[in-house]
Amino acid sequence: MVDNFENEYFGIGIQNGKTPENLGVLWRTAQNLGASYIFTIGNRYAKQACDTHNAVKSMPYFHYDTFQDFYDNIPKGARLVGVELDDTAVDLETFHHPRRCVYLLGAEDHGLSKQAIEKSHFLVKFKSQLSLNVSVAGSIVMYDRGINKPRS
Repeated sequence: MVDNFENEYFGIGIQNGKTPENLGVLWRTAQNLGASYIFTIGNRYAKQACDTHNAVKSMPYFHYDTFQDFYDNIPKGARLVGVELDDTAVDLETFHHPRRCVYLLGAEDHGLSKQAIEKSHFLVKFKSQLSLNVSVAGSIVMYDRGINKPRS
């Protein structure tokens, strides 16, 4: 019998994260909701007190100094999904998650860089007047992926 989740994966990470607490919460949620790996771009935090499950030791963690370094190392065939409150972004409620993708979130105060927005294959947003906490936003995206079967 072939597993329905064969060849399906996702990674999730933050560009220029503002606080280590947000990253720790995101990592813990990523481990619980099936992420294949986690990453940071720019700011790097080695240990998070709120990562009580120690996800960074339980799943692959990658760090990239620059967005270009990250972009050059996205797994082949994966789609980059930027999470950003932007006029060109589609509502998460109608978004069809790719089977193989990388979710990229920005810090609450600055969001994603212009380069990250331009290079994203997809941009998704929430029906929200203001930006959400980055760990909350990432958790919502992963939960939505879990309840809405990804497509090719």
